[in-house]
Amino acid sequence: MTDLRDAIQSEVHRLVGFGDGAVDLTRPPGDDGLFGPGSAAWVVHGDLTAMMAGGVAALLLQMLHPGALAGVWDHSNFRADMLGRLRRTAQFISGTTYGATATAESLIARVRRIHDRVAGILPDGTRYSANDPDLLTWVHVAEVASFLAAHRRYRDPAFPVAEQDRYLGEYAVVAEKLGATAVPRTRAALDAYLTAVRPQLRVDHRTREVARALLRQPPARPAMAPAQALLMQGGIDLLPDWAARMHGLDRRPLARPAVRAGMAGIGSVLRWALRDGSAKRAGQQG
Repeated sequence: MTDLRDAIQSEVHRLVGFGDGAVDLTRPPGDDGLFGPGSAAWVVHGDLTAMMAGGVAALLLQMLHPGALAGVWDHSNFRADMLGRLRRTAQFISGTTYGATATAESLIARVRRIHDRVAGILPDGTRYSANDPDLLTWVHVAEVASFLAAHRRYRDPAFPVAEQDRYLGEYAVVAEKLGATAVPRTRAALDAYLTAVRPQLRVDHRTREVARALLRQPPARPAMAPAQALLMQGGIDLLPDWAARMHGLDRRPLARPAVRAGMAGIGSVLRWALRDGSAKRAGQQG
């Protein structure tokens, strides 16, 4: 059994980079990081399966915005490295959630330096910049909306609205440190924002190509293909109906229960196998 757990853990680390030492989650005594034990952020970000599916949904949602899409199209090797993008996002979320305050601040500063180099011109002639506060807010909202949807779908369907509000208020701090403004801090504000922003969202040939690169990215190892395919479907299942329609994704009603059952199964296996996940290691520090 130990060999099986080790094998599963190793494969997961290859896929998403969790627990592989890429981000040091050690906290000095008295330093709870930006949030700390008992925070809603620790709860929502604590399950690997939900977060992986949420990360897929977040990327699909983010690329519907012309500015976010352009940043990926113009400034990344997305055709070969969409899973790498997912992995880096996972490491950022892990470090800012569970790491020491200095670790979180360092990760945020590094992202801001990267954003300084990400700018250009959209096909309609409009300039874009990764440091645009409105664009940063969109990227953040796409993430937290997807992570909340994943937590409610795959971990706690009864997660109270008050706890959702607490989570959004907590993690808004990270978005604001990155430069976002007017960040939604309640579930009602989040829903209102998503309604208001929809007229700005678009799909073109670039959106479709980036989405294909994500959903059809070859697994790091053939043995991971079934699990990776299920996680992609799990992410698609989290999208708002309007976003799935924009992407032209076929979410057949008869298939969705099978996806959810599969996600529940893989979640149980990963929770059994992963003994050194971010939340677990952070909690062991007291």
